[in-house]
Amino acid sequence: MVKATEKRIYFTRHAQAEHNVASDYSIPDAPLTQLGRQQSEELYKATKDNIQQSAELLVSSALKRPLSTMIIGYRDLRKRLEAEGKKVIVLPQLQECNDLPCDTGSPREVLEADPEFAGLDFSELTPDWTSKQGFYASTVPALQARARWIRRWLRARPEREIVVVAHGDCLRYVTDGFNSAAPWANAEVREYTFEKDEGDDERGEAWLKPVKEVAKEGAEEPTSSEAKHN
Repeated sequence: MVKATEKRIYFTRHAQAEHNVASDYSIPDAPLTQLGRQQSEELYKATKDNIQQSAELLVSSALKRPLSTMIIGYRDLRKRLEAEGKKVIVLPQLQECNDLPCDTGSPREVLEADPEFAGLDFSELTPDWTSKQGFYASTVPALQARARWIRRWLRARPEREIVVVAHGDCLRYVTDGFNSAAPWANAEVREYTFEKDEGDDERGEAWLKPVKEVAKEGAEEPTSSEAKHN
């Protein structure tokens, strides 16, 4: 079993999506723009000869914009892992924080019917994943609990190197523990590791610490939380 302090987690914010550019947070499950697809292609070029060669697991939020970013940007990694029998893990816990339409995912049957997402395993999507209630609520305590769940889940995985594609606010909660407003650019990749091994982590928070920036292909487009406070 690899030690948590030896793990490398490559957190990636999705590329530019329609709500980023239009500041229209009523767009349901906002998809990538054409520029976002180009940014995802640049993400591919920036990572194909390094982390896509070595990562052992690929994980994505189940919203359309991270899924598309992952499909375009990490296509070599996906192809290699699927050839090894390791499917992409589509994780509903990585969904964006707010309860706005742009941050609310689509039902499983809608995603399964989309040709772009053909071959992905949506079995983790339970009927309540779009509810924005309970575990998925947009309250600070619920978001902090969900971020802790994600950190613990990543720490418990047996893989040493894991690529995660998610959202700006979600990544702030996961890496900082709260909505820090720390800038995350579209199609930005940052490498993290864990501060402590599980046996040394008395509070079970599974805190992370940054290692380095890996790629940054887009601008620091605001998240829906930032828009709400402007």
